[in-house]
Amino acid sequence: MSAMMRGITLSASPAFRSSARSKLASSSSPWMVHLGKKSTMATVSSLGIDKATGITKPTTVYRNLPYPEVFEHETKNKEGEVTKNGTYCVSTGQFTGRSPKDKYFVQQAPSDKNLDWGKVNVGVAPEVYKNIYAKAVKHYNDNVDKMYVFDGYCGTSPKSRKNVRIITELAWQHHFAKNMFIRPESEAEVADFKPDFTIINACKVVNDDYKELGLNSDVAVVFNVEENKAVITGTWYGGEMKKGIFSMMNYWLPLNGVMAMHCSANKGKNGDTALFFGLSGTGKTTLSADPARYLIGDDEHGWDDDGIFNFEGGCYAKTVNLSHENEPEIYDAIKRDALLENVIIKDNGEPDYADVSRTENTRVSYPIYHIDNYEPSGMGGHPNSIIFLTCDAFGVLPPVSRLSAGQAMYHFLSGYTAKVAGTERGVTEPTPNFSAGFGAAFLTLHPTMYADLLQKKLATHGTQCFLINTGWTGGGYGVGKRMSIKATRACVDSVLDGSINNTKFFSDKVFGFEVPTELPGVPSKVLNPREAWSDKAGYDATQTKLAGMFKQNFTKFVKPGVTDYTAFGPK
Repeated sequence: MSAMMRGITLSASPAFRSSARSKLASSSSPWMVHLGKKSTMATVSSLGIDKATGITKPTTVYRNLPYPEVFEHETKNKEGEVTKNGTYCVSTGQFTGRSPKDKYFVQQAPSDKNLDWGKVNVGVAPEVYKNIYAKAVKHYNDNVDKMYVFDGYCGTSPKSRKNVRIITELAWQHHFAKNMFIRPESEAEVADFKPDFTIINACKVVNDDYKELGLNSDVAVVFNVEENKAVITGTWYGGEMKKGIFSMMNYWLPLNGVMAMHCSANKGKNGDTALFFGLSGTGKTTLSADPARYLIGDDEHGWDDDGIFNFEGGCYAKTVNLSHENEPEIYDAIKRDALLENVIIKDNGEPDYADVSRTENTRVSYPIYHIDNYEPSGMGGHPNSIIFLTCDAFGVLPPVSRLSAGQAMYHFLSGYTAKVAGTERGVTEPTPNFSAGFGAAFLTLHPTMYADLLQKKLATHGTQCFLINTGWTGGGYGVGKRMSIKATRACVDSVLDGSINNTKFFSDKVFGFEVPTELPGVPSKVLNPREAWSDKAGYDATQTKLAGMFKQNFTKFVKPGVTDYTAFGPK
């Protein structure tokens, strides 16, 4: 998230915060309660792991450890270091982010007919999977005396959730799974637990024979849809487990008519629900963490017949340049039971969030109840509003525009934002970044399948969609200026309270969406981006250039047998 979006400072009335805390204290929602007050050791046979996976030799299995015992294991195993306030911090080694080029799916029937094969979903032969899987099982049987098992859920909706089992060798990876997935409330609840999907994290296994196997590197994260298993080898990064299950939810749910989405969600005091889609740096996490609304979740959600539901039991936030002044909710959530990744710890025990010597992708995972005004049920009604966030560094998109259903599908599939000069090596001018569904890396089916399903849900529930630009106005990057936080918040608030529908709109001649002529808190010249440019011819040329980029990107979504949304794009 950019430093500019980190500058959003929000406040809520004491009465609202008091009522929120009262609501949390009285909740008995299953996903917020820790399982057991002390651990009970299991065996691979008592949990059926031996027959299900082939892992037979570890003599001790720690299952669903309570947080205090997780901390004891982490410190005893010397897996990281403890910060001044008791937060545990680990290093994920060589890999400080996901390894997308090392993610594979076993190419076999019947899933091979559903998966959208390509750069995102790369296939491997069953024999390759067997080779990697056998090495992982052998490692556990030959080298591991104790292992950790998390049994819980992905999805707060009882009818749409999946039972997930995460097997790890490291206590901190068990901690990560406990933070990010949904924790059962009692031992009885998981007494006869049957996983729908199992991840075996064998991060210490390195595939030295990767060239013979036809892999990209000695790292492999392989999913077997038919066996409902995945194996992780060669990388310690915690996010592989989280995003691995998300990829599977993106496979299972849409085939059953349930939408899976890479978005944040919150709920108003009157129960109105809103979704926020957006790529990194657009403000998705910051804008949804609104103290005047209840946070449902910050990253992954489903939409079934009952409404919106969070996939997760926690949050996974970036910490680079984090400060209490700019993001108090996230900053205050970093305490005992949270887990820092790759953050540099100073000699006095304080995290140094400005130090990016290890990586810029420093992270923290924490249970969602570390946020004061979270929604305990993890669910909301059918959304009133959907906001697509973009950071347009070309400076031609308005701060807010209203989309028709068809336009919403076009922009959902486009998933547009723009990188600016200096953010990556070799980027010297604004560069468009298109990511289907605002999360192309996790879409296992063809993107238009998600768009078709989303369009049906919009029509059924009357949900309105808006495009909000948190990027530049008055010119592109280097000429114009970044959209003010005040103006962005005014746009968001007008969408959430519905007041934006009370104003007049004009239709953009190129993109076709509706732009408000006036909005409290937003200067009229800013609302109409062309008027904000002193060089009108320059605006017209840049808008035409960006429209062409949209059109060129969209050609990949046009093929026989899928819905063509081209007509709803720029003219």
